[in-house]
Amino acid sequence: MQIAVLLYDRFTSLDAIGPYELLGRLPGAEAVFVGKEPGPVRNDQGSLALVADRALGDVPRPDIVLVPGGPGSREAMHDPEILAWLRAADATSTWTTSVCTGSLILGGAGLLTGRRATSHWLALDELAPLGAEPTGERVVFDGKYVTAAGVSSGIDMALHLLGRIGGDETAQTVQLLTEYDPQPPYDAGSPDKAPAAIVARWRAQAEKVLVQEP
Repeated sequence: MQIAVLLYDRFTSLDAIGPYELLGRLPGAEAVFVGKEPGPVRNDQGSLALVADRALGDVPRPDIVLVPGGPGSREAMHDPEILAWLRAADATSTWTTSVCTGSLILGGAGLLTGRRATSHWLALDELAPLGAEPTGERVVFDGKYVTAAGVSSGIDMALHLLGRIGGDETAQTVQLLTEYDPQPPYDAGSPDKAPAAIVARWRAQAEKVLVQEP
């Protein structure tokens, strides 16, 4: 089973690395990072680079497509080369997945039309214009399309997939070995739980960014 993790400029690291750490533990799985060209690709903070070992054209038929999110998704969702690869890979993939605003890239490729999907809570309103049916759920399955909400939810998505592909025991084993047992010190991980002032501040910030975009 080949798992292709798409890299593009200003992706969010955990969106890619979280699912990679779990899905890459499937027996017989080959996880490969792909980009428009081989070489290092910088994350959204610019302080970390992951290496795309192969160009998009070198990985035409992955079993699992994983598209991370990040600020760079707004450019990637209009990139003809990325969109063409996604459409071609999706034609034969077993699972086509995204984390965070990676769903906007899938939507830009026309792959979420008429499908339920999720994204980061600040980007949910951007799904409907792309033909998707937005939902605030953490992980959404619609046929072979699996979308996860913001950043950390990619780990949950990977566990769901592990269970469906390898069975419950495989998923439970990976969860145990990675000691994924979240016990956060705060209960502010969603806009429904976080302090209203913080939520309002970030909604306003997101609106400014969208207004500035062409």
